[in-house]
Amino acid sequence: MQLKIQVQRGFTLLEVMVALLVLTVGLLGVLKLETVAYASTNIAAKRSLAALEAASLAASMHVNRGYWATPDTSAAAISLNGTVITIAAGAPLLSGVINTAQVCTSLTVPCAPPQMAAYDLQQWARTMKPLLPNYTATVNCGTANPVSCMINIQWNENAVAFNNQETGALASPSYTLYVEP
Repeated sequence: MQLKIQVQRGFTLLEVMVALLVLTVGLLGVLKLETVAYASTNIAAKRSLAALEAASLAASMHVNRGYWATPDTSAAAISLNGTVITIAAGAPLLSGVINTAQVCTSLTVPCAPPQMAAYDLQQWARTMKPLLPNYTATVNCGTANPVSCMINIQWNENAVAFNNQETGALASPSYTLYVEP
């Protein structure tokens, strides 16, 4: 009498569990990469908005050279936080009108250059508040002739990083634009 030994072919339960573990670790890595990619897209969008808005204010400054290229802006330091605009130094003509609501949309009664600068800053601050919540901006003008100004915008953003060291670098970015009105 001959005994026939049957050899079982297939996977053992242990092999299946190891394969599932490897697959799970791989899928978790893909999920983390997708989360970082999504956060990076949001960060890039905010940085693009900051650049566009700084360029928008620079364009307003170019249009209103009647104010921004005058000695009144020499050594001016203007701070914007939300919709609050503060003149920290210089710009006495702008200081006199910045805290009053300006309406420079009339075609029949034009605004004076300082009023137009105040209107532009007020409109810009209103636009910035919903786009970059918790932003602060400064406009610092030099003393040289021709006057040149520096627009600096800082904001907070939610950052997802690979490790704790990267988070600090991404949490409070800034954008600076140099303008010669």
